[in-house]
Amino acid sequence: MSITLGKDDWWKGAVVYQIYPRSFADSNGDGIGDIPGITSKLDYLADLGVDVLWLSPVYKSPQDDNGYDISDYQDIDPLFGTLDDMRHLINETHARGMKLVMDLVVNHTSDEHPWFVESSSSLDNPKRDWYIWRDAVDGREPTDHQAAFSGSVWQWNENTQQYFLHIFSKKQPDLNWENPEVRAAVYSMMNWWLEQGVDGFRMDVINLISKHQDFSAGDDLFGPWMNGPRIHEFLQEMNREVLRDKGLITVGEMPGCTVELAQQYTAPERHELNMVFTFEHMDLDTNPEGYGKWDLVPFTVKALKENLNKWQKGLEQVGWNSLYWNNHDQPRIVSRWGNDSAEHRVNSAKAFGTVLHLMRGTPYVYQGEEFGMTSAHFTKLSQYRDLETLNWAAEAPEMGISEDYVLKAVGYKGRDNARTPVQWDDSVNAGFTSGEPWISVNTNYPEINAAAAVADADSVFHHYQKLIAMRHGMDVVVNGSFDMLWIEHEQLFAYTRELNGRILTVVANLSNDTVELPGSVSGDAVLGVKADVLAPWQAFVTLQN
Repeated sequence: MSITLGKDDWWKGAVVYQIYPRSFADSNGDGIGDIPGITSKLDYLADLGVDVLWLSPVYKSPQDDNGYDISDYQDIDPLFGTLDDMRHLINETHARGMKLVMDLVVNHTSDEHPWFVESSSSLDNPKRDWYIWRDAVDGREPTDHQAAFSGSVWQWNENTQQYFLHIFSKKQPDLNWENPEVRAAVYSMMNWWLEQGVDGFRMDVINLISKHQDFSAGDDLFGPWMNGPRIHEFLQEMNREVLRDKGLITVGEMPGCTVELAQQYTAPERHELNMVFTFEHMDLDTNPEGYGKWDLVPFTVKALKENLNKWQKGLEQVGWNSLYWNNHDQPRIVSRWGNDSAEHRVNSAKAFGTVLHLMRGTPYVYQGEEFGMTSAHFTKLSQYRDLETLNWAAEAPEMGISEDYVLKAVGYKGRDNARTPVQWDDSVNAGFTSGEPWISVNTNYPEINAAAAVADADSVFHHYQKLIAMRHGMDVVVNGSFDMLWIEHEQLFAYTRELNGRILTVVANLSNDTVELPGSVSGDAVLGVKADVLAPWQAFVTLQN
């Protein structure tokens, strides 16, 4: 059955591909990916079948946090190219029938942004109130809250003898969204990018922009800052001033967002966002009572099913899900929860892809995921470049954490696992650069690369092509109801999608064991081989008309 979607909900039938520009493709041999490099790969992306390209930040930046510290929202960092390069990329993307989304980072700026330079220059500067300043309390920081990238959230400014708030790096001061001038400046910038031709925004930690002004809402990492009292007001204002009736795609990164909050953020009649990124399913192997992100607990298929079933059912009647395993902040799923050995990597990557892409929501593919790239498998801390990783590793000895544990933890959860260069072919540096790459290329690139995957009809790449084509061509994938099967089973991830009498059934063995199905599955196989006994990491899909 064909799919009919309108100007305002086309993204329900779309697949988004995230590009981390620094690691995607380098056109000039300086070891850092760039915008012309992205343009050179557009035919490959069009062949994959994706609809939307989302670019992590390419704005002018000191690169303290790999571009998420922005010093000029309306210019391109020379590392990545020029504004003309960006305009050319937008035009060439559109020429191939794809859309382009910018990463919107407006919870904070760089401390080198002209706004902050002015704000920190004097107590009476007109932009003083564009950021969040507080006096010392008893000669020290105003509160004991810790930043996401270690240390206090408060940084002393000698010039004005006050502290400023930074939830992340001390070079990323938080904007004061209580100030209407700040909001107006942000909306003006967003509209400028729409004039350049971009088709939407992925909004970095957008639910942190409304702070509890007394900083009292809980003592966890984001407690006082997330889902604050004016967040819906701010998003609705942004929608009115920038987004509404333009056929855009919007997704908000929202740590600490519950199903109930997501219903509010994404309900169409509330005019806020199309969808949000939840973190709950990606935190199932995290113990917040220990070392936080770095205190690891075993992953279970059953816990994953329970969580995703909650989100699928919770947003079935109101709102919309985003679907992802990987991004620039998450290690590769095939290494994290799958099996990236030579024997099982391909089937493991296919199984996780199958489970994700046929649920209700908009799927996101992270660069390299489409041909089964693995985590970095670094063996030394000196190989890492990520600010979060290095800061925690430096503090670990003071907490009595051994170097062996640190290496194990960052090897499993560190962000650089997703940031190694895309492995395009088996030439030097995986075809990413003719120079010295900014971070080491994964040593498995001679076997695992895009060229080899495209040439192999049974590869992860061609499997992803089929999954994307199913979303484009089958209304049941986009609009069908969702029901989990065998939710108590420890190894099988299985569910049905149903619409107008058509039933799509997805079955995947997410384990290293051979598993017998606990029940029968109706319909004919439309992907994979239907079986009553599944080999490790085997998946199949059936359709009953």
